[in-house]
Amino acid sequence: MRNPQLRAMHHRSIQFMLMAVMLGALFLALPLRAKVVVDFDPNLDFSKYKTYAFIGGVENLVMIQLNPDLIENRMHHSVSRELDKRGLREVKPEENPDLVVRYWANSSTQLDVALAGDWGPYGAYVGSYWGFLFESVSASSKKEGALIIDLIDPKAKSLAWRLYLIRKITNPDKEWKKADEEISKAFESYPPSGKAKEDKKQERAEHPPKS
Repeated sequence: MRNPQLRAMHHRSIQFMLMAVMLGALFLALPLRAKVVVDFDPNLDFSKYKTYAFIGGVENLVMIQLNPDLIENRMHHSVSRELDKRGLREVKPEENPDLVVRYWANSSTQLDVALAGDWGPYGAYVGSYWGFLFESVSASSKKEGALIIDLIDPKAKSLAWRLYLIRKITNPDKEWKKADEEISKAFESYPPSGKAKEDKKQERAEHPPKS
């Protein structure tokens, strides 16, 4: 290719194709990356929590792609495994547990009715300082599935710790293994360290509740 103009055009064409391939790979990879976020009340003494009870999922907000009984069994197994590792003991809901475990899962079609479901004796906990991360997660999950795990103090009826997991759902059964690994990874930060508590206090100071 002796013509300098043709060589330059050919070079730019190759550069463009390489850039298109790189960008395409990036955009294909992004939806497959899960977003895992943990939130908690930094003013709590988590060492006081010794027992927990699993109370299941939020009515009418169970992910439509999965059998409700199947996801409840999987959720129970995953959360119990992680809390047992940390020295907590599972009891029945009527045995005055220190924490109760609740989850809810939604698809993008259910996101708009997330706060209209039956949350049982405990609220949705999306106001106050909890609203900052919830709004971010809700925005992210409009095109993906969202799973939220709550650890609630039943005596104070207040939320102690919350896990958000956002994932693109293509095949729910195959995706569960990855989600289970991410749940395990998230629980590595339970109970929160002293530094994590200080960082959370700073975050909440920077994002006060909306009036």
